Formats: sequence, structure tokens, C-alpha cells
Amino acid sequence: MFRKIELWVLYLTLLLGFLFTILFGALIHHGLTGGSTFKLLSKPAIFLATIPLNIYNIITLNQDLILEDRFPKKTGFVGEPNDTEIYLLLSHYDGALNENVVDLIDLRSFETLHRWNPDLNEIYKKVNEENPEFAGLLRDKNDTRGFIGHPLLSKDGSLVFQDTAPLNKIGYCSEPIWQNEEDYFHHSIERDHENNIWVSSRLFPYNIDSKYVGNQNGTYFDDAFTKLSPKGDILYTKSVTELFIENDMKYLLFSIYAPQYYGDTLHMNDIQPVKQDGPYWKKGDIFFSLRHQSMVGLYRPSTNELLWKGVGKFYNQHDVDILNDHQIAIFNNNSVNTVSGNIVDGTNEILIYDFQTGKYSSYLKDALTKHDVRTVTGGRSEILNNGDLYIEETDYGRTLYFNNDGSLRWEHINRAPNGNIYPVGWSRILYKPEDLAIVRDLQNKKDCP
Repeated sequence: MFRKIELWVLYLTLLLGFLFTILFGALIHHGLTGGSTFKLLSKPAIFLATIPLNIYNIITLNQDLILEDRFPKKTGFVGEPNDTEIYLLLSHYDGALNENVVDLIDLRSFETLHRWNPDLNEIYKKVNEENPEFAGLLRDKNDTRGFIGHPLLSKDGSLVFQDTAPLNKIGYCSEPIWQNEEDYFHHSIERDHENNIWVSSRLFPYNIDSKYVGNQNGTYFDDAFTKLSPKGDILYTKSVTELFIENDMKYLLFSIYAPQYYGDTLHMNDIQPVKQDGPYWKKGDIFFSLRHQSMVGLYRPSTNELLWKGVGKFYNQHDVDILNDHQIAIFNNNSVNTVSGNIVDGTNEILIYDFQTGKYSSYLKDALTKHDVRTVTGGRSEILNNGDLYIEETDYGRTLYFNNDGSLRWEHINRAPNGNIYPVGWSRILYKPEDLAIVRDLQNKKDCP
């Protein structure tokens, strides 16, 4: 049963195994750095190397568990309800259902008034059938692993949302209404003064010379400002890469030396349409946030002008909001890349930029420090008209509401009955008159079958 092996055979096997490991690693490195000489060999090598991760992802269908449970004794809403009429449109992963859902919650009682739970399997099936290019991007997604990103509520109770690929609209009873898969839609969804929808998207084929970015989908993320009609038709698209090149900022895109080519140099994560004229902007302008440039800017689509850009006071930020006719608020992740990975250097911060003075100030900084708000990625904030502050700490499944004096009124921990905490998906605080009117009307609707 057991046979002796000559020592030289063992040594030769070890040597050949060592050489094979070096060769295998070289092929992977060659492929990941954009090499084409050994493309036929490097692609299978990369495929084999990713098999363990793919198996893990298949087994762990609810892999979207947060990385750390920082709130072991808390679950659901903790704190005092609001005194005035206000609602939360909470997009989150429901660990009991193993599905992503959206809940409309009355913050005066923490009662869930309505739930949207679309059949994401049907959405992905339709995309895979109609757009083979998206099929590869969505191959690991299903109803238990989908995402309902930044849902936008309409008067009829419908929701528009993205799943980092198609843009979707569903009805009050979660029935599909339309789907746009022309571009790769991601991050924020906002409505402008004409009721059109602005969404971040990625373009392919690219609008720029392929010598910079290659000629395959996924080699470069050509983010764009995209405006759609209420029916989901694209009305306007502008490549941010083009905008940079036209404004002599190409050096910010293609000058970084790294061991391998890096195609996500922009990473646009927010578009905020301007709905009223002011001394520093006009109705129809848009503010935008570029995470990987640590840049917030103001762009005028009507004249193709980059009117203003802010850098240097924030790091890997998300979410720019217009406060009044001369101030904007920025959710500063304060996230930095280190040898140990991506970390928050201290805590997140809400920065206010004043166009009148040209200066930045920090809002309720001590409150964020006291309650250790520090999402590395994601994150949303909203300063309400009365000065209260709403924050989504995306990476840790926590939502917070601060009074205008900095005291914490309530927090919500997205913990499931199984004890696990799951992420939230860019929720919205509903407090403006137009939002309240929508919710009141929805309460008169009949229950869904």
C-alpha cells in the first residue's frame, strides 16, 4: 500500500511545484496589470485563483453582514421618537427574510407604515436576457443578495432605485413599472425642479481615447452625470472624464503611478440638482461629489462649465447638500488609505462650506465624536431646517438622529432576530412639505394584495 519514494523525486517535485507557483503568480500579475502578451494563459490563471472566493460568496448568500458589531446591546430604535411629523424611508437588509426591503417609518412612533419588497430575481432575469454585457456584472446577484440603493419616493407611492447596474422603478405594491439598463447606474438618485431624475452612471464604450483606458468594459469607470425623464428615458449624459480633460485636469486621471493600472479614479457618489437660483448658482446646475478625487464641484450642464471645485478639506467624502442660497453641507468620511487598509482618521464629519466667506466650518463635531460615527465607505447626512442632523452610518448598519444642540435623540441598529447586524442602503429622511404631502396621501391607499 505504501511505497518508498526516492529522495531525488521528492526534491524534484518540490522544485517543480515552487517553479509552478512562481509562474502561476506571474501570470495572475501579468493579467491584473493589463498585460496582453500572455493573455490566453493569464485569464485562466485569474479564473482559477478566484474559485475559492467565488465558492465562499455562493455559500454565504447573506455575505453583506457588517464587519463588526459595535453595538452588542442595541437593536432597532433606541431613544426618543420625534415630536413633529417626520418619516424615514429605510432601505435595509432584512435578516429574517434574507432580502433587501424598504420600510416607510413614522418617526413619531417608530411604526412601519408600508414596506416595498420587489422580486429582484425577476429584475436580474430581465437584465440578463436583454443586456448580456450586464449579465456578468449581475451573475452573483439574486433576491437574497440584491440591493435597493437610495430609493426615491414619488407621489403615487412608486420607488426608483439602483442596484449598481440597472435603474428600476416599482409601484406601491412593489410591482415592476420600468427598467433602464442603457448605462451602469450607481450611488445617488435625486429629482430636479422639472421632476427629472439625476443619477450617477458609468459609460461604455468610453467617450475618451482607448489608449488611456483600454477597450473592455470594466477597465475604466467612465462616470457620468445622467438625467432621465420620469418614465426612465435618458435625456442628458456628460462624461466626467471628458469634463476633466476639457478643463485641463487630465493629470488627475492618468498621472498616478501604481503597481497595477487603477481604473476607478473618479468614483462619483452624489449628484445634487440645484432647484432655485442663487447668487452663486442657477436653477439647473448640479453639485457633485467624487470620492477618489476628494472633490466636490459645481457644474452647469446648459453651458458645459465647471463653475467651482472644492478639495483638500475632506477625504473620500459622500453626499453634498444645498443648505441655502450660499452654503452647502458635505458628509466627510475622513477616510484615508494606509498600509493597514482604508480607515477613518478619527470620526466622520459634517462640513459646511460658505460661498460668501470661502471658508469651511464643522457642524456638531463633538456629537459625532462622542458617538463614534465612523463609516469608512457610504454614509449620508441631512441638516434639517430646524438644525437637527440625520446621519446614516452605512458600514455598520446604524442610523442616527441628533437634536440641533448635539444631543442624540435616537439611533437605529439594523439587527435581525438572529442577532446579526446587516447594512443599510442609503435611506432618506422625509421632512420637507412636499415629502410630508406624499406620505399623507399614501396612507389613504388600499392595502396591497
